[in-house]
Amino acid sequence: MELCDRSAYELTQLLRQGQTSAVEIVQAHLKRVEAVDGRPGSLDSADLSDEDRQRVHAFITLTAGRALAQAAEVDRKLAAGEDPGPLAGVPFTVKDIFCVEGTPSTAASRILANYTAPYTATAVERMQAAGALMLGKVNLDEFTYGSSNESSAFQPHPRNPWNTSRVPGGSSGGSTASVAAGEAPLSLGTDTAGSIRQPAAFCGVVGLKPTYGRVSRYGLIAFGSSLDCPGPVARDTRDAAMMLQTIAGVDARDATTAAVPVEDYLAALEKGVKGMRIGLSPDYMKIAFIDAETGEYEARPLPPEIEAATLRAAQLYANLGAEIVEDVPMPNTRYGIPAYFVISRVEAASNLHRYDGVKYGHRTAAATNELSELYRQSRAEGFGPQPKLRILMGMYVSAAQYSEQYYNRALRVRTLIRRDYDQAFDPHGAYRLDALLTPTTPTTAFPIGDVYGDSVLMQYADQLTVPANHAGVPGISIPAGLDGEGLPVGIQLLGPDFSEAALLRAGRAFEQATAADEWRKARPQVLRA
Repeated sequence: MELCDRSAYELTQLLRQGQTSAVEIVQAHLKRVEAVDGRPGSLDSADLSDEDRQRVHAFITLTAGRALAQAAEVDRKLAAGEDPGPLAGVPFTVKDIFCVEGTPSTAASRILANYTAPYTATAVERMQAAGALMLGKVNLDEFTYGSSNESSAFQPHPRNPWNTSRVPGGSSGGSTASVAAGEAPLSLGTDTAGSIRQPAAFCGVVGLKPTYGRVSRYGLIAFGSSLDCPGPVARDTRDAAMMLQTIAGVDARDATTAAVPVEDYLAALEKGVKGMRIGLSPDYMKIAFIDAETGEYEARPLPPEIEAATLRAAQLYANLGAEIVEDVPMPNTRYGIPAYFVISRVEAASNLHRYDGVKYGHRTAAATNELSELYRQSRAEGFGPQPKLRILMGMYVSAAQYSEQYYNRALRVRTLIRRDYDQAFDPHGAYRLDALLTPTTPTTAFPIGDVYGDSVLMQYADQLTVPANHAGVPGISIPAGLDGEGLPVGIQLLGPDFSEAALLRAGRAFEQATAADEWRKARPQVLRA
């Protein structure tokens, strides 16, 4: 097995046993990047070649020299008998929504294409302090606005390693594609409505959204400040546990981080699920949407393959000693997307006001006579369609005459969604769940171009993930099989606040129970000989 196909945990063991070096690990991963990634995303919108259509295109910026220098320092520390850190020698990629000192930090937007960050995000800082090696910045939907990665200003946008005619999901599609293709065993993503978990399901990797406040947002270019959660993308739950252990914890530079002790996630990982109460909800086995003509809610069942994967997981958990609790009501799940449409756009419009062409970022080259004209022209040139739509909608629904009708009502809906989780996880309530088991997504990865441009339809790709962002609770997506077209299917585990250890434990139990399954032998299209 090549080094770039090893897990992060395996790489740390090989390194400490002297069977490889950090430099050799980086070189192996750079070789994989060269083999599968193709040209990085750029503002040059050249037509795609046939070769482009067969590549992953995860990266915007490859920082090979930086990674090799970091690797050499790890090797030096090992040779000197120093401790290089728990993630020593492990390459990782960073979603280009995080600031990293000395690197372009673009948010996949033209308006930040010339911005070089003067400081480093806390999560990245902690990864590097633990000995992890940053290979580069990976692509995303512009300012994280999307569920397919097609809206990036930096083209070609990422493609799904399992089938390069399909999207990798979004907005952390570059992160999940880089891990699925073996370009790095770990990646740092963000989850605002499911932006780690949804692409993780599409790309057949593990994606973890921590409890809101578990991981610092300092250095994260904000989308929805009350929703954004940095978190790990990994090859398996053990790697996700190692990464979360590194990046979690209170940060004096982020007042929203929680002063809650960080558990030893690896210590609890192998304890199994015996005695755990795991719930199933009928409200997560359908997609509810508003009929545009009647204004009424309609509900459609999920595809049989996705429902079957979830129910099979429930049966496996029962066989392992968990108690399965059926018919857990989560009635406000169906309102997650409409509430998100309002809340996220108000917060996005507020956060985007800082990009005006004055202090940093894109400034128009056109002659302007007034400051307001400079603002308008710079923003018109710098923002793509998705930021513009969110600014317009955010300003509209937060206007004085509409705020009660839209924004305040959406906040009340958010409270109802949180109440559903509180009742499900209440240790003295009717259900007393340790975890809720659901599908991650209503479909597998859809074809490139099929949904892009329809903001409403695109958003419903997140219907099963966004309620956790409203409630602030943690969730993890783990691979659970392949559909009839050979595309990954993901299942999701949701838990009460700061229950990441229990979710990782349940995910690990599922991985071990399915280790011999035939689908686990399959490899993504870009890695097949």
